[in-house]
Amino acid sequence: MLATMSIPVYDWIEHHNNLRPSKLAIIDLATGRRLTYADLHRRTEALTAYLSSRGITKGDRIAVLARNGNEYIEAQFACGRLGAIAVLLNWRLTVPELEYICNDSTPRFMIHDSTLTAMATELKSLCGIGELLCIDQDAGDNNAFEQAIAAHDGTPVHRPALTHDDPWAIMYTSGTTGHPKGAIITHGMTFWNCINLGIPARISPDTVHLSVLPLFHTGGLNCYSNPVFHAGGTVIIAQAFDPGEALRVIGDPAYGVTHFFAVPAPFQFMMQHPDFETTDMSRLGVAGVGGAPCALAIIETWAGRGVEIVQGYGMTETSPGVTMLDPADALRKIGSAGKPLLHTGVRIVRDDGTDCAHGEVGELWTKGPNITPGYWNKPEATANSFHDGWLKTGDAARLDDEGFIYIVDRWKDMYISGGENVYPAEVENVLFQLPAVADAAVIGVPNEKWGEVGLAVLVLKPGAEIDRAAVVEHCVSRLAKFKVPNDIAVIDALPRNATGKVLKRELRVQFVGESAPAIS
Repeated sequence: MLATMSIPVYDWIEHHNNLRPSKLAIIDLATGRRLTYADLHRRTEALTAYLSSRGITKGDRIAVLARNGNEYIEAQFACGRLGAIAVLLNWRLTVPELEYICNDSTPRFMIHDSTLTAMATELKSLCGIGELLCIDQDAGDNNAFEQAIAAHDGTPVHRPALTHDDPWAIMYTSGTTGHPKGAIITHGMTFWNCINLGIPARISPDTVHLSVLPLFHTGGLNCYSNPVFHAGGTVIIAQAFDPGEALRVIGDPAYGVTHFFAVPAPFQFMMQHPDFETTDMSRLGVAGVGGAPCALAIIETWAGRGVEIVQGYGMTETSPGVTMLDPADALRKIGSAGKPLLHTGVRIVRDDGTDCAHGEVGELWTKGPNITPGYWNKPEATANSFHDGWLKTGDAARLDDEGFIYIVDRWKDMYISGGENVYPAEVENVLFQLPAVADAAVIGVPNEKWGEVGLAVLVLKPGAEIDRAAVVEHCVSRLAKFKVPNDIAVIDALPRNATGKVLKRELRVQFVGESAPAIS
């Protein structure tokens, strides 16, 4: 594990309230609410006072079970002011899944929205959560969250001394089987991510970022929402991703969107929308993608509209930035995740821990002040995830002769066919080139002769048809023989998690009858 320096914590929102109080901080698309930094500071301080009045102190956990909205940001910064730890819950999980997380993190308090009241009430009973606070935009004067905000008389709230080593949040990673692990997110991790991402992404007070990923996920909260708040820019919050709505907002000069971030799926769905070709994207300076390997067809299609999709790499445990491709290299190095960020070290290593040569595939290790100190209540998992301070990511990568990093795939998604390693992302890139294919995923399935062979699971465009022979013929001329899928399956939609990542474990259950080993 890597200990960060004990740098005091400074409050970004209070700073911008003093410096630029009338500057627009948040536009909430679902409610139409617009908050300046003065508004955001006032509301955050009021929530901080309310939580303090309920007995919340430094180190207490506060669960947040809510869809995207300005209240989510206020809850995050209120926890920061009190030294409390925000447990950011994925509201798409079932009650039994959330019960495990809440029993593991033991929150004293839960903030939830009205659409999730039944789930919150059940979790309160099951997990011994002391109190609930409901966000209900349709309740008028009976909105408990707004009543808590309105009750504050302006008296300053006592704030404990905090350093960058203090936890700010716990984010539970999505394992494929078994229970998830709670990555501890410190104040320092979040700060260093703002520096690491903010510089190459050109984030400034003039930035207007459209945030469409769930805020309970590090991609939604930290790419680039928190870096924009750190810089004093504006964040437009979408309650949920809709490709047509995202294109409308990006194309509207009244919003002036300069930054956008998503995993590959939203970019794919937007480019398949009928408005994609006519949307004015001239103001969009940075469009970042991460979370999964991005198909070249997506990058090239957006480039055709004048938008250079900038790839990056990271994970929950790294806050999340590890690498980023400079916009100047976006077209020259298509497919690369770039180079290590300013305050982050990266190695690509063999099984024996020695460094790989250029072009050799190995496991990516990373080190720096942006790395988690460990997993909540999981000392053994923490110890197993680190080697001499280096976090072992579990991702396969290679380095080219100019030092650019390419994320090949998850180690656990790789399969071995006839003794050869096959990385599904490479095959999926080729499948996306087929005109009939709207979506694609490749998994390894058992084969008596070769050990494993590839199964291409495809989603077709409306009215399209395809057969195994056409897929094989297309792949044979573009891939080594052992990488060519042995068969295809056509389904209506690929299973995805809340951020849009394909859930290959569910495909394995569907087509093989078993899931892969647990990963984070």
